[in-house]
Amino acid sequence: MRTRFPTHIAVFLLPAVAIYSVFMIFPLLSSLWLSLNNKSGSGEALFVGLNNYVKLFTAPEFSQSFWNALKNNVIFFVVHMLLQNPIGLFLAVLLTRRLSGSSFYRAVIFTPTILSVVIIGFAWKLILNPAWGIATGILSTVGLRDWYQPWLGLESTSLVTLALISVWQNIGIPMMLFMAALIRIPSEFYEAARVDGASPWVVFWKIQLPLVLPTVGIVAVLTFVGNFNAFDLIYATQGALAGPNFSSDILGTFFYRTFFGNQLQPGDPYMGATVAGVMLLVILVGVLFYMVAWQRRMQDIQY
Repeated sequence: MRTRFPTHIAVFLLPAVAIYSVFMIFPLLSSLWLSLNNKSGSGEALFVGLNNYVKLFTAPEFSQSFWNALKNNVIFFVVHMLLQNPIGLFLAVLLTRRLSGSSFYRAVIFTPTILSVVIIGFAWKLILNPAWGIATGILSTVGLRDWYQPWLGLESTSLVTLALISVWQNIGIPMMLFMAALIRIPSEFYEAARVDGASPWVVFWKIQLPLVLPTVGIVAVLTFVGNFNAFDLIYATQGALAGPNFSSDILGTFFYRTFFGNQLQPGDPYMGATVAGVMLLVILVGVLFYMVAWQRRMQDIQY
């Protein structure tokens, strides 16, 4: 006997599906379609297939900037993976213990996450300013004045400096996710570990880390998606040109300049949509890689 789809479920799903389709699916499909077209001699859209993508990867006026932005985006992501997530896990383990003032520390660490990125970028530009920033004074106080450099103004340090600022701002998100996973661990595991005389280090490696590994994977995916969609911090601190000399340019700022134009560079919606299509492809590949790896791990556990 064929079962009918419950009408009341469709009634509740329809508004959400309609809103999601209007604001997510339709713009996504429109952008992908735009990337397959280009301006004809009469100014109308002309279907060109994958020519825009070939142009993005090979034409000198686009390819050099694209590969530079992609390389910088990978570095930006690696800094977050190596610093933000491990430190977030360490803070989560530390703050789930019964420490005095742990609620206050959680609030302080999470507060930068809810602040405007424009405020964050402007504040750090003032802090690191060579003329009146307080960074020089702080380093002078601890006898490290010679270590100071205009980190945001040097090609060799601007990208890593911005990545560290982003880590400082967003570290509260993985911390809270890891804390939620740690809180769900049954207390019986800790009691058994205490009976066996396990040290906190052994408890972490043998109990806590294995049980929060699914959350580690989720946080890694969120970090990957967020970093390859990043734009606002770079734009707020370095502008659309992502200076100095495009050393902090990532895919988000490259897309902005390509689509909307900047200074003497005219905007090209078709090539901008092509950059957006490549960003979508990179994110999809990364997420699918995680899903396949996670599925294989679950199968290994079952068998």
